[in-house]
Amino acid sequence: MAAHREHRSGVIHHLRVASFGLAIALAVGGLSSAQAQTAGGARTALRVAYIPVIPWLTAWIAKDRGFFEQHGLDVSLTLIQNISLLPPTMGRQFDIAASTPPDLLKASLSSLDVVAVSGNTVEPTANQSMQLIVRADSGIKGPKDLVGKLVAAPTIGAVMHAATLYWLKTNGVDPNSIRAIEVPFPNMGDQLKAGRVDAIEILHPFVGQLLAAGNVTIGNPMLSVADPGLFTFWIAQGAWARANPAVIAQWTAALNDAKHFVETNPTEARTILGKYTKLPDAVTQKIPFPAYDISIAPGQLDVWVKVLREIGQLAGPVDVSRLVVSAK
Repeated sequence: MAAHREHRSGVIHHLRVASFGLAIALAVGGLSSAQAQTAGGARTALRVAYIPVIPWLTAWIAKDRGFFEQHGLDVSLTLIQNISLLPPTMGRQFDIAASTPPDLLKASLSSLDVVAVSGNTVEPTANQSMQLIVRADSGIKGPKDLVGKLVAAPTIGAVMHAATLYWLKTNGVDPNSIRAIEVPFPNMGDQLKAGRVDAIEILHPFVGQLLAAGNVTIGNPMLSVADPGLFTFWIAQGAWARANPAVIAQWTAALNDAKHFVETNPTEARTILGKYTKLPDAVTQKIPFPAYDISIAPGQLDVWVKVLREIGQLAGPVDVSRLVVSAK
């Protein structure tokens, strides 16, 4: 059965957090892009867009604990709900923003000069963020049982759904044999319980809650891409990144400090998590930290080029060596 979209939500309403949206970004769009530090030692201003979910915790920690300032940066953070809208804003409304492999690769084919400047999270077997969850009584045990079924995705065409389609294909299932519907993460559990969808692509903290309620996982499609596989990272305008290697090095150093803080101060890190996600302490204390990796290499994107080509979402040549401008 040909895949089709049953519903279009327009945004990924993660964790029921109110978003200032792109209106805020546009309001500051007249500001100049980040400049190199002045002779007087002024910090470099960076306008950064993030998504209010745990993968982006290191940026919040770097802001709150002063790591950005220590490395000569004056970072302003703006909350955005739809990550797919961010590549065209690079060098205009924002200097650095959250992203994923499909968003960057598709932007490059649209002639946007956007590059990855630092890593953020990877998905390994030992520390999984994503699961494909079904009801225990659904009769769905694996990919072949999804033929003709309705799968809820946070965004059709984005990283998690692309991984699901590739997972199906690598298991001998035609990706076009399933149907997809966009559902915000907080609503997925109710839709699954009511039988309105057959399976859901879900992340923590919802994974733990859904499994505790008696649902079951049939696998993690992200691991079909690579193990560990590149999941999230930070992007910037290519021309700006190539002209500002020192700023990228400062940015990367601050995030590495934040990564170390997560590893050595988990309780305080969870307090900052609650501040930015508005989740209650009882929830933040149980969410597993994802696998943070601030490094990034072209080979990690090349894997995703293969994935997107296999599922028919990428046409045309892509030179991944030109899509990474990271700290040396």
